[in-house]
Amino acid sequence: MHKTLHLGLIGYGGMGSYHLHTLIPKELFEIGGIYDIDDFKKTKAKENGLPVYESVEELIADPLIDVVLIATPNDSHCKLAIQALQAKKHVICEKPVMMTTKELDQVLATAKKEDRQFIVHQNRRWDEDFLAVKELYHTKKIGEIFQIESRVQGANGIPGDWRHEAKHGGGMLLDWGVHLLDQLLYLIDSKVISVMADLSFVLGNEVDDGFLAYLYFEDGTRAIVEVGTTNFVTLPRWYVKGFEGTMRIDGWDLSGEIVSQTGTIDHHHLIPIKAGAGLTKTMAPPSEEATTSDEIKTPTKPEASFYENVYRVILHGEEPIVKNDEVRRVLALIERLFESHEQRQILPFEL
Repeated sequence: MHKTLHLGLIGYGGMGSYHLHTLIPKELFEIGGIYDIDDFKKTKAKENGLPVYESVEELIADPLIDVVLIATPNDSHCKLAIQALQAKKHVICEKPVMMTTKELDQVLATAKKEDRQFIVHQNRRWDEDFLAVKELYHTKKIGEIFQIESRVQGANGIPGDWRHEAKHGGGMLLDWGVHLLDQLLYLIDSKVISVMADLSFVLGNEVDDGFLAYLYFEDGTRAIVEVGTTNFVTLPRWYVKGFEGTMRIDGWDLSGEIVSQTGTIDHHHLIPIKAGAGLTKTMAPPSEEATTSDEIKTPTKPEASFYENVYRVILHGEEPIVKNDEVRRVLALIERLFESHEQRQILPFEL
């Protein structure tokens, strides 16, 4: 019979409750209880049959708690993580992990000193759409990939309350940006050498309501990352260009297609088409014989879920799927993108 890890949650909001009621495998983790500063959320937790602590200190001091999950506004992560680690608890932290790399370095130093695991919930490494792109990248079905466009777009503005405030780490670069950037850095086997970003503030908030970022990699790959909250017509979730084809994924349901080249295009015998007030050969579609189209198949899932991996890391010394040096690189990249926007220029990235 295997050991069950006891988990305490700090922050019983939308994401915290999603962890407890949907993500966490009950055969591996037992919920020891929650703490939230909001009395309404405490009452809700009690109604859902969860033990409720009266303070962070009480939760962290409970000798039965093995793991503390932090799902609070971003600016509170550092202090809470250090408190829990110093109390000899393992820590799972929601993203973005910290407000700055300086804060993260303090937390990682504490985790090393206390000999405890600190693991960040970069859950979108398990998204099927990302796994389909990852599979394409490694199988080279459309040849070597040289450009990736990754987008999420909606029309509801910035959700919630604290996400509108800079002091709490609000804004889309620190919200969806941290996911999309993590996916790309995890996927592309090359260093980022330069970056550029343009943040949007059209909704009048003090934090960005969207952004457009360009990443340039050492091997020549270019990535375009876009997040928008004012898009009533959305662009594809993924648009991936290889030397022998193109992939388009429209959304999380894997709708889209992979169009692959079947042979060499005869550039000397292209048939022009009428385009607006003129003719074009360059933009004419390829012949039916020149390409083949395939559906996007459901990709192979990773062997372990996020929580299964965390369990094995803590009890069996397994290697974490989400490594802290990877998390730090993403946070450093976000810091550099903020600088790029402020300076209105392409900046080198050396990490």
